[in-house]
Amino acid sequence: MKISEVVKETKVPKETIHYYVREGLIPRPRKAGKNVANYTDVHVEQILLIKQIQDNFYLPLSLIKKIVKQLAQSPELKSLLELRSDYHSPVDQLLEIETVGEEVFRKTTGLGAKWLAKFEEWGVITFKKDGEEKIYSQDDVIIAKLIVDLDRAGFGPKDGFDPENMKRYVDLFRKIVVMAHTTYLQTNLEKFTPEQNLERVVRGSELMSLLFYHLYRKLIRDPSIQFESGTN
Repeated sequence: MKISEVVKETKVPKETIHYYVREGLIPRPRKAGKNVANYTDVHVEQILLIKQIQDNFYLPLSLIKKIVKQLAQSPELKSLLELRSDYHSPVDQLLEIETVGEEVFRKTTGLGAKWLAKFEEWGVITFKKDGEEKIYSQDDVIIAKLIVDLDRAGFGPKDGFDPENMKRYVDLFRKIVVMAHTTYLQTNLEKFTPEQNLERVVRGSELMSLLFYHLYRKLIRDPSIQFESGTN
């Protein structure tokens, strides 16, 4: 395809694409003439990938070049990038966006009315009320989307997964959160001002969330852990 077609598909200017080629972020296109170059779907895919990384992580091109090279060699890393971009974009993290109304929530997440009612009953998804309207937090929207995507990935009721396990996860995590808050976030409060303690709690909560995330990733790959089969 011509560079004009690449520009149309990626919304990236021609000059930027030429720069990516010069810097080695994308492979050189095959020359079809003195001033004509043929680009492929691979070029489009890589340009969109570079754009995705820039839009979500604001990294310099020198670092993006290394990431793109690693992603090309690892489908797992590419899948992880897509997940993080979908659920953890910087703007979403900075803005606490609420979803008003059950219908809007279901439309946004893809979660059906039957299962929304169940997950609300089990405390997996919660809401606050403003008059007659339910108001859901950003975290609840992400949790619902993840539940729907797990189902699509083969981890749903039709695949033998018991959705009520989600309630057990919440009960376990509630104990872990209480323990973390007691052992970390409530320590040495007398040494700081109320303003400093508030800052510590906010920052500590985010750091603890990342710690739990990476602990799970580490332990799920630990060969010394023996997992029981869920099949009968």
